[in-house]
Amino acid sequence: MYHYTEFDRQFVQQRAAQFRDQLQRNLTGTLGDDEFRPLRLQNGWYIQRYAPMLRVSVPYGELSSAQLRVLAQIAREYDRPDPELLQRAQSTQDALGNPAAPKLRFGYGHFSTRQNVQFNWIPLRKAADVMDLLASVNMHGIQTSGNCIRNIASDALAGVAVDEIADPRPFCELVRQWSTLHPEFAFLPRKFKISINGAREDRAAIGWYDVGLQLGRSAQGELGFAVRVGGGMGRTPTISPVVREFLPWNQVLNYLEAVIRVYNRYGRRDNTWKARIKILVKAEGQRYIDQVEEEFRQIVAHDGAAHTITQAEFDRVNAGFVAPVARTAAHSADAKVADILRAAALGDVEYSRWLTRNVLPHKDPQLRAVTLSFKRLGFAPGDASADQLDAAAKLADQFSAGEARVTHEQNLLLPWVHEDHLPELWHAARALGLAKPNIGLLTDMISCPGGDFCALANARSIPIAQAIAERYQDLDELHDLDEIDLHISGCINSCGHHHSGHIGILGVDKDGREWYQVSLGGADGSTLSGPAQPGKIVGPSFSAAEIPDVVEALLDHYRDQRHSGETFIATLRRVGFDAFKNAANGARHPAAHAEPETV
Repeated sequence: MYHYTEFDRQFVQQRAAQFRDQLQRNLTGTLGDDEFRPLRLQNGWYIQRYAPMLRVSVPYGELSSAQLRVLAQIAREYDRPDPELLQRAQSTQDALGNPAAPKLRFGYGHFSTRQNVQFNWIPLRKAADVMDLLASVNMHGIQTSGNCIRNIASDALAGVAVDEIADPRPFCELVRQWSTLHPEFAFLPRKFKISINGAREDRAAIGWYDVGLQLGRSAQGELGFAVRVGGGMGRTPTISPVVREFLPWNQVLNYLEAVIRVYNRYGRRDNTWKARIKILVKAEGQRYIDQVEEEFRQIVAHDGAAHTITQAEFDRVNAGFVAPVARTAAHSADAKVADILRAAALGDVEYSRWLTRNVLPHKDPQLRAVTLSFKRLGFAPGDASADQLDAAAKLADQFSAGEARVTHEQNLLLPWVHEDHLPELWHAARALGLAKPNIGLLTDMISCPGGDFCALANARSIPIAQAIAERYQDLDELHDLDEIDLHISGCINSCGHHHSGHIGILGVDKDGREWYQVSLGGADGSTLSGPAQPGKIVGPSFSAAEIPDVVEALLDHYRDQRHSGETFIATLRRVGFDAFKNAANGARHPAAHAEPETV
């Protein structure tokens, strides 16, 4: 993983000290809440439904074991609400009367769909201590909020994927360094998200981002990018068009500057819902592209191309991504025990399934990439307790050269596992509850925190995820159903990426009550899903109690209609949307939609 420089270390430490001063002035009343608000947001601190929420930046998902241990310490020591606040929050939850809703928990980190880590209960008065801890391992919350360039996302398999054209991580790091505190782009019309993919398969959902960059080679073999601009979810789900088929790799920062400068100049600022770049690109079409090309021409011609990436600069950053030396099985403290574990694993059906679902090939034939599943019954999707974060750090040290990665699907991936160590890793991960062989299956669902925490949410996501997971715990059934993307969002902001789910669930508000829209046929751009596209809504919304029955009805119809070896999304596209829509609507509970009695 990337080795941070002394400049990086000094930068985040100075930022933490600056935030401590700002927080202290706010707590003592010399800096008003209105003045403090943009300062805390620029450091990742939100005020949510019940308590502050901290979003920690994890550039392109890479975490060291040392960073995991600090995140565990924050979860254990700081992610704890005042007792009065917790009691008030739980009373509010209980009043909603949903028996499936779990008791509010604390002491957890949450992996987000954008490869960040969030905490939901840290008291604001302790925020500066947390920022100092993060800075001790080169972490921070800079630009995880606000109308600026956010955390740079990428493929969790970057640098190890067998289908990789080029490693996107050096470019992610160059964009991170260029965009951090960029003075011109600190107050854009709206937040701005960039994703970079270096493999033939799109595992970075680039069509759904404000800017998506796809590495490739020209007919002459030159490395460069296809540039997509104007994707996004929210109220108007939009797949970004390609605005440039090929951009030389060394011009990527200059071109990004042109793209964002034109957006900053013409993007709407009078309406939050119409301020994203997707609205500008859709409204202006070719005129926007022409403006970007002209801006790019002027940058290169007249500004001295200050951000053209030299070979020396690329080599400097790329040197920070040295692959670890492959270790042999001799690292085990007790080779005899390792042999016993290996023999026991080879006869275990669950181990075989784990190899199929959780273990991926690696560009180094001696190695594998292994996903630790953070989708367990009784836990919100993507939640990791302090003990589990510590345990993941230990697994990373023992089996993956001290590195783990947050995935788009809210799991952790170990990218440097020696093939000979798989049985030992499986036993260790299974003992921790992190080896469930469900990666890519129905219960490997994506979900935002929803109304249990988020002030923007219209409905809760976690109880819906729990209710569905409880119904589908049989691994034989899950494996028979094969790969299904189920995504849940608590509001139209789409943090759970419901638009791209094969089955998408969106929380909506109807007269102060929680209801849920269901959509079908969404895709993120991966090989399984096909080209990125938003799902279609099946009809009027459903009550919370109906959602598990709706999902079951959809899956029953899929089983009735599927051909041998056919996935859910393939069957849906072959059979047609209407048949599945009818199956979903057939699961409605008449009583749930009856008019209330009048007295």
